[in-house]
Amino acid sequence: VQLVESGGGLVQFGGSLRLSCAASGFTFSTYDMSWYRQGPGKERELVASITRDGSFAYYADSMKGRFTISRDNLKNTLYLQMKSLKPEDTAMYYCNARAGTHAYWGQGTQVTVFS
Repeated sequence: VQLVESGGGLVQFGGSLRLSCAASGFTFSTYDMSWYRQGPGKERELVASITRDGSFAYYADSMKGRFTISRDNLKNTLYLQMKSLKPEDTAMYYCNARAGTHAYWGQGTQVTVFS
């Protein structure tokens, strides 16, 4: 099983980034998917989740209206479109796959927002 995040980087305040998570080694379309993040000195927190068929998405309050989670089950890829980025969005962003008691994590991609 592999979850490989990409798309992170250094971005200016108010900028945008699109994160991707390429999945392999399991049946992607049968797993609910999420993005989490962990900022410096902070606990890991849920950013957004999406159901296995992509029909429903959940966002943490501070991300609503700025972030969009999506998935392509044909490409086995999860996305996170981020806009209006703020310095407080600086964190390592992780991809998570979950189905029942099975859960997998990626290694993360770093997002740094500077003002």
